[in-house]
Amino acid sequence: MVLDADRIAHEVLATPEAVAEVVGRFGVGVLDEAGRVRRAALAGVVFGPTPAHDAALRDLEAIVHPRVRRRLEARLTALAAAGTRVAVLDVPLLMQAGWDGLCDRLVVVSCDEEERRRRLDARGWPAAERAARERAWENGYRPPPPEKTSIVDASGDEAYTRAEIGRLRTAADLP
Repeated sequence: MVLDADRIAHEVLATPEAVAEVVGRFGVGVLDEAGRVRRAALAGVVFGPTPAHDAALRDLEAIVHPRVRRRLEARLTALAAAGTRVAVLDVPLLMQAGWDGLCDRLVVVSCDEEERRRRLDARGWPAAERAARERAWENGYRPPPPEKTSIVDASGDEAYTRAEIGRLRTAADLP
């Protein structure tokens, strides 16, 4: 079972309570005609080079992160009660949010710098937004503890990455 924090964040941003807090902090300009949060508009407010952008990102994280964590914990509890022994948390900001304590084992998926830049370019973000996102990712990052961490190289295609994951399984790096 994979629990995707980004998908859960989308769920959270669709709840009336979170929408009300987002509007209270960022205004109605971040909503579409149906009253849903426009993530691109919100990104324009929270990702930028100024201290105001940094404060806005912290405010957004204060709205979203606790709700995402509660949902992750509830789903983990339900999975454990159902007898599930292994769950994968796909959480891009796991270390920054301090959620690594939810995990028995950490797997860092990385790729070489050239490939990482190529993949970021494919997202089509303006240069300033991309730089701000990278800065935000680096802010608060702390390396995972080596004794409970494995690395997967995702520099190649999907088949290559799957083989790397298989290597972890055969090396008994994963439960």
